[in-house]
Amino acid sequence: MEEAAEFWDTHDSADYEEYMKDVECEFDLKKRIYLISIDGELYEKVEKIARKRGLSPEALMNRWIGEKAS
Repeated sequence: MEEAAEFWDTHDSADYEEYMKDVECEFDLKKRIYLISIDGELYEKVEKIARKRGLSPEALMNRWIGEKAS
């Protein structure tokens, strides 16, 4: 896999169009991320609590919101 990545880092796919073929693929994207504004002071408090628990602030907020929304 790394070899392929290195190859395409230094080559242009347009030079290889004759070797390419169309393929069908389907995606089932269910997870979405929504951005929500939060007060700076509140974020700092959440960040501090999250750090103590070994979590990211996003993970902690998702947990808390999930608990409240249940």
